[in-house]
Amino acid sequence: MNIIIAGVAYFVSVFAAGFVLGTVRVLVLEPRVGPLTAVLVETPLMLAVSWLLCGYWIKRFAVPAGAASRLLMGGLAFALLIVAETLLGVFGFGRSLTVVLAGYKTAPGAVGLAAQALFGLFPLIRPRLS
Repeated sequence: MNIIIAGVAYFVSVFAAGFVLGTVRVLVLEPRVGPLTAVLVETPLMLAVSWLLCGYWIKRFAVPAGAASRLLMGGLAFALLIVAETLLGVFGFGRSLTVVLAGYKTAPGAVGLAAQALFGLFPLIRPRLS
């Protein structure tokens, strides 16, 4: 059960940080440097925040070091992140599901998706690199 709670906590905390940084990216950076450069500036910050939060939640909930436990934590967090971003795009910003999904085909969307995949893998790789 701690693995599930850790995955949810990891998702919630990173989603909250991403909401703040994403707002700054869209309102401040994008008008000045364009969408791709703005995402390239934001991504390392989000990955650093994700890395730190990942370690915190692993320790806080004593997630076992085994690959299955860590993949479950990260996979759950990743799935929740994708669902939340999709729902935010559709219901928060009034985009169609087609438009939200097509966003992943753009360069900024692909960079974001790659970063989200890393976020999902951090629980597995973090202990091996720390």
